[in-house]
Amino acid sequence: FESYEQDFAVLTAEITGRIGKVPKLVGDEKKQMVANVEKQLEEARELLEQMELEVREIPAQSRGMYSSRMRSYKQEMGKLEADFKRSRIAYSDEVRNELLGDDGNSSENQRAHLLDNTERLERSSRRLEAGYQIAVET
Repeated sequence: FESYEQDFAVLTAEITGRIGKVPKLVGDEKKQMVANVEKQLEEARELLEQMELEVREIPAQSRGMYSSRMRSYKQEMGKLEADFKRSRIAYSDEVRNELLGDDGNSSENQRAHLLDNTERLERSSRRLEAGYQIAVET
């Protein structure tokens, strides 16, 4: 179990470093880095599975300590995946803006339209709920 922990620590450190680099890269370098991080995340998931198998074989009296470690490793893995997702979103936003020539002004207009439409939808929903209540009462 300890060797798996060491491997997991090294792997997560590498993943964290690469995730930090993803938004700064461009083009094929960025695509290659994203693919590498995905592979490393899969390796980390496999390591977690191996660690879980090891924990199951540990005697019951000391299993609790290892189970709590596993929970923290799973939380760390979830955090890494979320960070990676955010770095990929930054990547996709950058590419979208490059392709569409978006200068940022249209996003403000879109946001205003979205807020107006959301308000309109909420008013309509309230009217529908009121109509439903009347129908139920009758």
